[in-house]
This record gives sequence, structure tokens and C-alpha cells, in this order.
Amino acid sequence: MRTTQPPKRTNPRIVEYYDRRLAEYDDIYRRPERQADLTVLAELLRHAVENARVLELACGTGHWTAIVAETAAHVTATDVSPKALEAARARIDQPHVHFRLADARAIDAAGDDFTTVLAAFWWSHVPRADVPRFLRTLTTALGPGTRAIFIDNRYVDGSSTPISRSDSDGNTYQLRRLADGTEFEILKNFPTREELHSSLTRVAADIDIHELTHYWYATCTLRAV
Repeated sequence: MRTTQPPKRTNPRIVEYYDRRLAEYDDIYRRPERQADLTVLAELLRHAVENARVLELACGTGHWTAIVAETAAHVTATDVSPKALEAARARIDQPHVHFRLADARAIDAAGDDFTTVLAAFWWSHVPRADVPRFLRTLTTALGPGTRAIFIDNRYVDGSSTPISRSDSDGNTYQLRRLADGTEFEILKNFPTREELHSSLTRVAADIDIHELTHYWYATCTLRAV
């Protein structure tokens, strides 16, 4: 008999880091060298969620929520941090956008009729060994036929924060310094195209992966597992 393991929760250290970074989080989206990529990502996303009912995981300050809201029929944006949700609500006040306190690693979509799930800049914070579990949780919660969209960073010398170390499981880490001088070590993985495709193949079909200079973008259709 197969035992269902309880979902793991987001590392509190990551939550603390992003809470303390809220005021400066969107600075990354103002960097000149990233503007071309960000324009492409926004257009891909607007097209992908047109008329969709979207569940967004780890919405943060709501940067991507605002873009999704332009074309989606309904958006439920979630985050494990009440402070992040407060910032996102202050940014977006539209009747078809709702906010919910929820952990991206313990998804509960019972009673909802989402057609699409978005996880922007979340995959990189999932330990490599836990990616299969995360994707199975996603599929179980949302059901086969749901479209999934993932956006995250590629590592670029001179632009990305340098990798400070790696562990025995192949996870990589960065030392992030905030404006107040506080330093955090944050898990930040940069999967290759092949790794992404291999992981998604286990739970999805119709996989499409775009690699830009600074970011990658992947869509797929979840299937029964």
C-alpha cells in the first residue's frame, strides 16, 4: 500500500528573507539589461492566461499578478506571507482578482475550478529532491487537464547573484544582501532545459519551454499520475 507523505512547508528563512525584501523586491524588474526579456515574458503570459481561471502560487508583491489580471477571467493569488499579500492587494484592486493566504508547497484547490496554475520564480526555491513531490502535489490538487505555467531565472554571469555554494544533492545557494546590510543564504537552483523537460514529463504533456537570456518560461498540461 502506497503511503501518502504530508506536504513539506516553505522554509521559514525564505519567508523571512522575502518579507524583509518587500520594499526593494521589484528593483530587479527595473534593470535595463532585463527589459527585453521581461517584455517577452509578459506577452507570453498574457496570451497563455487569456480567459483562464488562474491560481497563482507565491505571488509576492503582485508583479506577475497584475500582468495575469489583464487577460484572465479570474485570478486567485496566494502567498504564505501575510505581508506579501498586503503589498499585492495594495497594488491590485480589481473585482476579478482575489488573494488567499496559502503555502505553495501545500496546495489546496478543493472546491475551485481553476483552469491554469502559475508559479513564477518558485521552482528555483524547491530543493531538487523535492521537485517530483511538488509537481505531484500540484497535479493532485488541480487535476488533469489544468494548464501549468512556470517562470524562473537562468544563471547569467555578471547579472545574477553569484552562487556561494552547492550541497551533496546538487542544490545551489546564493548569499543575498539587503539594503539594510542583512545577509541571507537562499536556496536558488537553475535547472537546465533537459532537467525541466525530464521533471515535467513525469506529470504533464504538451510541454513547451522557452529559454531567454535571463529567464526561462515553461507551459504544460497536467495529467493523471
